[in-house]
Amino acid sequence: MSIDLLIWLACLLAQIAVIGLLLYRGVWRTLPFFCVYCIWDILGNVSVFLVGQYHQASYFQAYFIEVAVDAALMFGVLVEVAWSVLRPLRASLPRGAVALIGVLILVAGAAIWPFAALPGLEHATTRAGLLFTQLEQTSSILRVLLFLVLAGGSQLLSIGWRDRELQVATGLGIYSIVGLTVAVIGTHQTTEAQYFRLSEILSMAYLFCSIYWVVSFAQKEAERREFTPQMRNFLLAAAGGARSTRIAMSSDSGKDKPLKRDDR
Repeated sequence: MSIDLLIWLACLLAQIAVIGLLLYRGVWRTLPFFCVYCIWDILGNVSVFLVGQYHQASYFQAYFIEVAVDAALMFGVLVEVAWSVLRPLRASLPRGAVALIGVLILVAGAAIWPFAALPGLEHATTRAGLLFTQLEQTSSILRVLLFLVLAGGSQLLSIGWRDRELQVATGLGIYSIVGLTVAVIGTHQTTEAQYFRLSEILSMAYLFCSIYWVVSFAQKEAERREFTPQMRNFLLAAAGGARSTRIAMSSDSGKDKPLKRDDR
């Protein structure tokens, strides 16, 4: 049995353990998108592996579908984790606050997209391959940004390393940092041996993050702390300002519309 297959099987077992702990600890109640993502991750990896083993001609198509679905689910996970961090404040937030979080993440993704194309690949892959790489790297950068925001602002957000939100963001962030590093290095590698060595490093990073989640989710979650009064007032003011801006924009757009015949 090859070392690649051993690492792949270890990752599969670790991820199954993660899903078991998510269900046992009831994390699926607060982070259902993340639970769905973990289940899809196993199904997608197994499907791509089987296609690669028995139908090589369809491997790229299967991998592209897996990455596209992965990116869509990851968007839901990012919104969910950010929304979950605001749990102590959600009752005071205006309606549509979760949609605003989604819009902000989409705007951040759109800003990252032009810079997510790795240099050196323009002449090495097809247009579809470039789009695939850009989608993958944009999703990875968003994960890293979420991790940095939550870890860097943990004191202000009243979260710690025993909170599920920061545990999820840490695993995703560390794996994405390694993935981005491997992708950049891979643009300068030319031999097949170097390519497989980088793939092994990425697989080991995935295994490490899965083990980190197993250890983290095996422990009881810390009781969620309330925001400080200063942070609470700041978040409420920011949410109120965003709502006012949205209402003003809607009103302005309504003024520009021509009157209907019945309104004249």
